[in-house]
Amino acid sequence: MKNKKVVLLYNQLSENPKEDELDVIRQMRYISKALRQLGYTPVPVSFSIDLNLAMQTLRKINPLLVFNLVEMVEGTGGLLYFSPAILHHLGIPFTGVPLEAMFITTSKILTKKQLNLLHIPTSDWFTIDQVKKLDPRQTYIVKPIWEDGSLGLDEDCVFRGNNKPFIRKLQKLNSQRFFIEQFIDGREFNLSILGGKKGPQVMPPAEILFRDYPAGKPRIVGYNAKWTEDSFEYNHTPRTFRFRKNERPLLEELKRLALLCWDAFDLRGYVRVDFRVDRDNQPYVLEVNGNPCIAPESGYVAAIKQAGLKFPQVVKKIMEDALLR
Repeated sequence: MKNKKVVLLYNQLSENPKEDELDVIRQMRYISKALRQLGYTPVPVSFSIDLNLAMQTLRKINPLLVFNLVEMVEGTGGLLYFSPAILHHLGIPFTGVPLEAMFITTSKILTKKQLNLLHIPTSDWFTIDQVKKLDPRQTYIVKPIWEDGSLGLDEDCVFRGNNKPFIRKLQKLNSQRFFIEQFIDGREFNLSILGGKKGPQVMPPAEILFRDYPAGKPRIVGYNAKWTEDSFEYNHTPRTFRFRKNERPLLEELKRLALLCWDAFDLRGYVRVDFRVDRDNQPYVLEVNGNPCIAPESGYVAAIKQAGLKFPQVVKKIMEDALLR
């Protein structure tokens, strides 16, 4: 009988998981339902720092492939590459971006370096040790290097280059964990990409709107906007797929840049590229997100629905892309 077992590899949850961590469970349930509809048998396996246990478990199950849903290891994105590294070592096909791409795109600094090498526009950035280079006329944002962009990110992270008290605090941060990025005060777009036998397919572009934001309030999609349902940010950042006809050149440019990122980082499976667009209509790649959230309420699923795709179709394409390697 043909092997129909598909392991759903997910990060072991902490003792008291928050909403962002519990999201992986919602993804598992959604994908499991789609796998059963496609005739496969989903097998959930938790992944932790105990790599020997992971390898023994995966060898025993001997799946057709692994759906890699690991979002952190030991509570950090800095070890996120462990799961594709183990799967690569075992020679088991797995969904999503490959090992090298996972390592590079998880690090925002490595991502920016690669974007700069290939002349793909991204905002300027500085290490914590380079605060003396900050322009007092510009606005900046401090971010974690290895974590998801929304983790611990809120409007208090945005500051002016002439804010000396804030900069003195920055100098106390660990330069291996945080960096400084020029803040693009403009529009925010997400472009989702789906791999498959026929190559990457870009979904309809989505824009995150900042509705009724008071003057002076930074327009960012931080933790509250993503996870805190009773917050102002969560309830005032709707997603839209509707655009005016005269915006078509901008949308086409975003699509072109998203596909450049797909090729530049050797991406596979499913990816979301986040952009900021300044007041002069110049787009900048904000982040390249390999294996983004595909829970029912996620932006990625909203985009595939906008494209007229059913979720089981998408799961099938993601699996096909994994088996092509």
